[in-house]
Amino acid sequence: MDFIQLSKTVSQALRHEPQSYNLTLDSQGWVLISNLVFALNLKGVQVNESEICKMVELSEKKRHQILNGKIKAYYGHSIVNKILKRHIEPPAFLYHGTIKSSLNSILEKGLLPMERQYIHLSFDEKTAVIVGNRRKGELVILKVKAKEAFFNNIKFYKEENGIWLSDLIPSKYIIII
Repeated sequence: MDFIQLSKTVSQALRHEPQSYNLTLDSQGWVLISNLVFALNLKGVQVNESEICKMVELSEKKRHQILNGKIKAYYGHSIVNKILKRHIEPPAFLYHGTIKSSLNSILEKGLLPMERQYIHLSFDEKTAVIVGNRRKGELVILKVKAKEAFFNNIKFYKEENGIWLSDLIPSKYIIII
């Protein structure tokens, strides 16, 4: 079983195209594992529930969570219905890796979720470098004054896998490193 490819397919189904798999996510993004397995098999991906569980367990990137017979993608959703998250107070600073060609837009409009529902942030600069290097172009690391933004009504959300999410972050809370 190619668990990396399976993880990508499951992410596509849970983050971007649940309707293409005849899946209905609840308000927090959960779906029954049995429904996901049925949908994947209909699409020609031969998989069972134990293989889905093993995929989640072995994944280095920790994109999915399983609980009580259900599965969800932690983050990265581009579906219309916003996945509801519980906001919490962030640390003083969070980090975001981007490319230099995006800098003018960020300084003008702030950090935007783009085609996703939330902005993805890292707890440390090292992780932001890894994430930012996925894009082609000169890397720029942004330091976000998260706690200050939070106290000015910007919401932040922490996923169980350590990734932080947020709503739009105005440029006044962004420092270019």
